Amino acid sequence: MTLATERSRLLADTSLRGCAFAEAWRGAVDPWLVDRFNAATDGSPERGDLALVAVGGYGRGDLAPASDLDLLLLYRGKNPPGEVAEQLWYPIWDEGLKLGHSVRTVREALELSAEDLDTATSLLTMRHLAGDEALTREMAVAAEAQWTKRAKRFLTMLRDSVAARQTQQGEVAFLLEPDLKEGRGGLRDIHALRWARAARPVLEDGDEEALAEAERVLFDARVELHRATGRVGDKLTLQDQDAVGAALGLTADELMAGIAHAAREVAWIADETWDRVGTSLATSISLLGWRSRERAPGMIVRDGQLSLEGSVDPANRPELVLEAAVVAATKDARISRAALSRLVDRSPAPVEPWPETTRVRFVDLLLCGHDAIGVIESLDHTGLWERYLPEWAVVRNRPQRNAYHRFTVDRHLLETAANASQLTDQVERPDLLVVGALLHDIAKGRPGDHTEVGMELIAGIAPRMGFDPADSAVLVDMCRHHLLLPDIATRRDLSDETTIAMVATAVGDPVRLHLLAALTEADSLATGPAAWGSWKAELVRELVRRVDHHFEGGAQASLSTIEFPNPRQAELMARGETFVEASGLTVTVIAADRPGLFARVSGVLAIEGLEVRAADATAADGMALEIFQVTSRFGSLIPWDRITDSLHAALEGRMAIEARLAARVRAYAPKASRPDLPPPAVRFDDAASTTATVVEVHARDRIGVLYKVSRAFAEFDLDVRTAKIQTMGDLIVDAFYVTHTDGSLLTDPDLRAELERSLLHAVS
Repeated sequence: MTLATERSRLLADTSLRGCAFAEAWRGAVDPWLVDRFNAATDGSPERGDLALVAVGGYGRGDLAPASDLDLLLLYRGKNPPGEVAEQLWYPIWDEGLKLGHSVRTVREALELSAEDLDTATSLLTMRHLAGDEALTREMAVAAEAQWTKRAKRFLTMLRDSVAARQTQQGEVAFLLEPDLKEGRGGLRDIHALRWARAARPVLEDGDEEALAEAERVLFDARVELHRATGRVGDKLTLQDQDAVGAALGLTADELMAGIAHAAREVAWIADETWDRVGTSLATSISLLGWRSRERAPGMIVRDGQLSLEGSVDPANRPELVLEAAVVAATKDARISRAALSRLVDRSPAPVEPWPETTRVRFVDLLLCGHDAIGVIESLDHTGLWERYLPEWAVVRNRPQRNAYHRFTVDRHLLETAANASQLTDQVERPDLLVVGALLHDIAKGRPGDHTEVGMELIAGIAPRMGFDPADSAVLVDMCRHHLLLPDIATRRDLSDETTIAMVATAVGDPVRLHLLAALTEADSLATGPAAWGSWKAELVRELVRRVDHHFEGGAQASLSTIEFPNPRQAELMARGETFVEASGLTVTVIAADRPGLFARVSGVLAIEGLEVRAADATAADGMALEIFQVTSRFGSLIPWDRITDSLHAALEGRMAIEARLAARVRAYAPKASRPDLPPPAVRFDDAASTTATVVEVHARDRIGVLYKVSRAFAEFDLDVRTAKIQTMGDLIVDAFYVTHTDGSLLTDPDLRAELERSLLHAVS
């Protein structure tokens, strides 16, 4: 039986999970390699001076299905055993396995590892496979001795490497698509802590046991990820989470919550450990540190850690938890593990309702912005945060499982509050802004609509925090309307007075409007890169400007607006000729007005790999003007000459749009639809406009979906006056302002039913 066949057999045995798979796979690989070594050295005079050694992950025995085989061929003498190496390496490649290999003497390996951190750490997990065992022992003893002798230098390199990697890879605990190996709190952090422990005793009591349990959770998921995808890679994407969870007997949410818990434990231990390592490596140590008897009595900040003086009793200082947190965030420090333990053991629960001093300090902590996030996570890790906000238990480690979001719910809330702290100059009540930001999604993970349930929760939380009835009502309204401005801005015609009046009525007053505007920006920035950009920001600003003007009693017509069509466009329309222009990311089409024109243009754009993010259309004297704002799926180099030629061909009826689009869909086949995506939906909004019927289409994003939807409108001889296109991860929410060709609204219920049927068919 070949090694590849044995690997396939083990992969098919789904009872072998995590470490059990690694042990079985290692049990197959080890003897196979020994046989290859014996065959390669049979009769060779070099045999007694060679040793085949497993190093790195293979040395540890961490063999996931797609792991590399890290091998070192040690030799004595002057000449490298090139022929033996070839007879070892080529059979491994022939089996389709990835190989990390080197051929070195002990001296060569030590010289390289003295300068190269990766080599040095790989030698800390050596395991003898075949050949001269004494040579392997010699290498292992020498590598360990060099590591401990140069501990200060290696620990400095290791600490810097960990920090750089974590910054690049992000959080395992809080990202919705984490890198299980390289992310902060992932497997590589566990390895790094053990490498540090090999240099010095850096771990506290109980840390190794906690790391071992976290490693089991993460490694189990990594094995099943490799098994499910059949490829190298440790990023657990949304589309793979169901399969990985099912293989481990878990739902996807249970899987991700378990991973988040494990990664938080690793990150907690790692942060503490590297702080201590950093202190031990410091060339100059402050014996006094920072303290202020007036501002922070009983607290000392030294070498990046906040400690409590021995005379301080948290039982007699009800505000000490928040006081310490604010000082730590302000001084960019961590609350020491000893201080947290004292706070956990001795601090009383907050009095309810909170006195003003508690509320002010809580707000002060949130106003520290992103510097507060790590401090709050420390409070949460020890249970102190939940004393102030018991509702946090439900959102902790709660995955959101859509590509639109990048963080778990708890981290999303902290990021939103931190972003909001940078926008306080835009609002009258900074305290309500940061607290509202922290609470706006507090009901996610509970049964029911998260906005409605959130309003009920906040109606109880706000008075408990000591807010008066008026302020509590504002916080409830911030939750009620936290999606209002972005939804209206991206889905409705902002020049329509009906839209502006509706928003003004819903919001109620300028104070709430500006709080919601700042919350919208903070929330969107915390959601992910697709949720906020110059286009969306400008739309929200324009909406707020118009609603502010409405509150002041001004007429919308008095506001300066962009003319549509502008004088140049009107002149081109008056010529009665086809005109196509592409400038920047804007496509302008002028052609004879007829049903299906919008569909033809959107079809060509889809064929050319362009995504429509917004569109406007109008018609006059038999000519139609259509403006499309686009982005490219394939980078910034857009072949505009070819695209304009294609548009002319389509407008003249010389392009097989349907066939070409089908070919593109086949070439760029979409990934399988996730079962958790909501079903397609069509909604008619008669209150949004008095001049058109607004039709919203909610569906899964895919190539050509706008073309298919537009064609459905054309089937009923309907004119698309304006289109608002929004993509949210895997979903689209497109709003179309449509009328009959004579400008009348869609009021016939039978027509609406048939249109809905056609639209659902188009997006299914």
